[in-house]
Amino acid sequence: MRPDPAEGAAAGVARPAAAGSAWRLGAITSATLVCFAANSLLARAALGAARIDPATFTAVRIASGAAMLSAVALAGRSRPRGGSWGSALALFAYALAFSLAYVRIGAAVGALLLFPAVQISMTAWAIRRGVRLRARQWAGNGLALGGLALLAAPGAHRPDLGGAALMVLAGVAWAVYSLRGVGSGTALEATADNFVRALPLAAAALFAAGARPLEASQGGLALAVGSGALASGVGYVLWYSALPLLGPARAGAIQLSVPVVAALGAVVLLGEPPTLRLVASGAAILAGVALAARR
Repeated sequence: MRPDPAEGAAAGVARPAAAGSAWRLGAITSATLVCFAANSLLARAALGAARIDPATFTAVRIASGAAMLSAVALAGRSRPRGGSWGSALALFAYALAFSLAYVRIGAAVGALLLFPAVQISMTAWAIRRGVRLRARQWAGNGLALGGLALLAAPGAHRPDLGGAALMVLAGVAWAVYSLRGVGSGTALEATADNFVRALPLAAAALFAAGARPLEASQGGLALAVGSGALASGVGYVLWYSALPLLGPARAGAIQLSVPVVAALGAVVLLGEPPTLRLVASGAAILAGVALAARR
């Protein structure tokens, strides 16, 4: 909103505060994106090196995320509420498929698969609900699908197809979770409630998989706690504080940087090779999603 010209002096005095708010928003947003990208890096570091099994990683991630989000809600004199069992099931399906995928594929590939899977799934739902897409949106989704096809095409450096399919499934589950969350009330309270509700589902998966949490390495458990409490819990809290100030258009555009941050982190921290296929497909995917999401 532009300041009223009649407020000349007052507007001038307020500039330092406004600048401070902009820096604060930038810092919160940057920290949020790092948290979101860290989920892929922590999961791959734990699961790719077999420091922990997928079922235990999922359970610890959900439990630590539930603890962090509930603590933040209680600190704000609220409590976990507004969730649902359907949303908890979608959240659990996302988390389990995410963990299973990172046993088989790299962090950079996983991040590039997850984001367009979410975007395309939500677009498909909008079409089913009668929303008419513009030519630009059709072109953007087509470009993103082309990037995915390039990533999965036969040849050298193609990712494991089973792992890729699991990550796409994780993206679809997250899209379902996001769509179910529209209008569910306070985002923080509902997310905390859904994490709490997902705990028995994670426990059932542990039992069904015959997992032995006590046999997981301390490093694997620490990475799972970091993924749940910090990358997920703290990341969501930061995101909810920044979202009202960013607005939906800027928020959607900013999230495009998450796969890029994750891919760079995978190269620098995990030693994953930046192949030409990965760079080309990633550029096509991100350009397509940006084109489709642009207002």
